[in-house]
Amino acid sequence: MTTTRRHALLLGAALSVSLFATACGSSGGTGSGTAAATQSASADDLQAALDAGGSITVWAWEPTLKQVVADFQTKYPKVKVNLVNAGTGNDQYTALQNAVKAGSGLPDVAQIEYYALPQFALGKAVTDLTAFGADKLDGTFTPGPWNSVHSGGGIYGLPMDSGPMALFYNKDVFDKHKIEVPKTWEEYIAAAKKLHEADPKAYITNDVGDAGFTTSMIWQAGGKPYKVDGTKVGIDFGDAGTQKFTAAWQQLVSGKLVAPVASWSDAWYKGLGDGTIATLVIGAWMPANLETGVKAGAGKWRVAPMPQWESGGKATSENGGSSLAIPEGAADKKLAYAFLKYANVDEGVQARVDGGAFPATTAQLNAPEFTDKKFPYFGDQQVNQVLAESAGQVVSGWSYLPYQVYANSVFNDTVGKAYISGTTLQDGLKAWQDASVKYGQEQGFTMQ
Repeated sequence: MTTTRRHALLLGAALSVSLFATACGSSGGTGSGTAAATQSASADDLQAALDAGGSITVWAWEPTLKQVVADFQTKYPKVKVNLVNAGTGNDQYTALQNAVKAGSGLPDVAQIEYYALPQFALGKAVTDLTAFGADKLDGTFTPGPWNSVHSGGGIYGLPMDSGPMALFYNKDVFDKHKIEVPKTWEEYIAAAKKLHEADPKAYITNDVGDAGFTTSMIWQAGGKPYKVDGTKVGIDFGDAGTQKFTAAWQQLVSGKLVAPVASWSDAWYKGLGDGTIATLVIGAWMPANLETGVKAGAGKWRVAPMPQWESGGKATSENGGSSLAIPEGAADKKLAYAFLKYANVDEGVQARVDGGAFPATTAQLNAPEFTDKKFPYFGDQQVNQVLAESAGQVVSGWSYLPYQVYANSVFNDTVGKAYISGTTLQDGLKAWQDASVKYGQEQGFTMQ
């Protein structure tokens, strides 16, 4: 499972983020307490920690980290890295919060997706990496991921990958029905109608309600429904960007022009393979998933820029992506940060790119061997040129809630109803807003 596959994160128990219930300073844990919390390090300090050696535990589910760990231990033989899959997404976040509250069992490094990171930062469960020189990495990463690891003036993780959005489409299906690749969302809707009229079994895409997709689409449309200033939070899904999205997407939902199939299901993989699901608007991490999961689509799929809300526009957004962070109670923060820097800034980045990950680092994104790579699955298209361009066009200013994990868990109870009843997407978003505001108030946030 890739780091950015977020379908499972909309389900399961939500994490509590009460402002009054954090236990980051509990005693009795491995490395918890003031001593661990006040560690800082220069480059010489980090090298000294690597030379001295020791052991760190990394909680992560992203598969390319296995090679990074192997390479890291070869380069620094005195360091032992215990790579543990403590669960994907929400499962790991629950385990991490439980360890924080218990004051024991914490890893030294944890994979945390961008949308979930503010929740851990506000709860002081992860370390501000500024003391380790993370602020000097400005320019190392593309704007979307770099902005996503900042919270309240601190830097709480290093970007591991990114998910700038693009349009993945089945060229064979488009050619068969003489459909032009849509450049705008208006053209996309027209293509949806033309395709479904020509073949009632075929749909432009699938959608049964997905929080990550919805927020990414609102993001691209210029919406900024979340306003966050420390513990002051505002939520407004009545803003112009949100309404732009709902007005367009409602046409597809009401017209039954999207396949009623959940992403990552067996039916979804089948539809992508047999042409009954003709496009995906999704993050740049998708190629490897198509190559391994939809072998019947080899040679048929291509990648194009994300359709625009305005003709000639160049606006995209992020969909997925993860950071590596250091829990506040980690036993050896210097060694942990040395691993973070190796994995997300230095040699480890290329190892992950070679393994199929989409980088957040500008050096890799701009490298000719990356942008010029041909993908046989995509008809030898130089796919990364499209994806790298998207990474530089991400709309700035987006914020997630400091309890986005909870908000996403109730998405299907609110907005999801628009896909199975007469509720509109806009009404569903208002219900989502109300539920999120209520939860924020219960957790002690000042809702504005």
